[in-house]
Amino acid sequence: MLRRCVISPVMITPSLAFGLFIACVAIYTDLRSRKIPNWLTLPGLFAGLAVNLSVAGWHGLKASLLGAGLGLVALLPFVLLKSLGGGDWKLAGALGACLGPAVVWNVLLASVFVAGIMALGLIIWKGRLRQSLMNIAHILRSLLTGHMPGPQVSLENPEALKVPYGVALGLTVILYWIGRMRGLSA
Repeated sequence: MLRRCVISPVMITPSLAFGLFIACVAIYTDLRSRKIPNWLTLPGLFAGLAVNLSVAGWHGLKASLLGAGLGLVALLPFVLLKSLGGGDWKLAGALGACLGPAVVWNVLLASVFVAGIMALGLIIWKGRLRQSLMNIAHILRSLLTGHMPGPQVSLENPEALKVPYGVALGLTVILYWIGRMRGLSA
């Protein structure tokens, strides 16, 4: 009998606890220093692997590895385009190791909306709506022509407004946990 590589709701509890811990520390460090340190992401990845292995055996380890891989592969294009920092990328891998592929996929998708809400608030607060619309047009034009976007839409641009994606990812994990506690998510 072929078993699916999904961590059951009962088995995810220790892993979710580690994921919540990593998410909370990432929120704190990203807000404080705009960085997510390796001392959090690397041990977080290994802790996720170890917890899932101890709780669910080889199937848990497989799910943990798939979650970490999914988190890293899904965000790699944004790192290569310099629109996402390496710490955010490694955080997605660590959270994937804790949460498994199905949950981390949902967290990644939902975090786009959380980051979007954060970005909209920042744009309005800083009064940069016109510039932001021009940047979006520039990015879309780059995508359609197959060229890399210019430095004005890169993380390296000191003038660019930057949403701390680690905060968005962490908040999304917390929202997932709240939804799970209320019976809204599996």
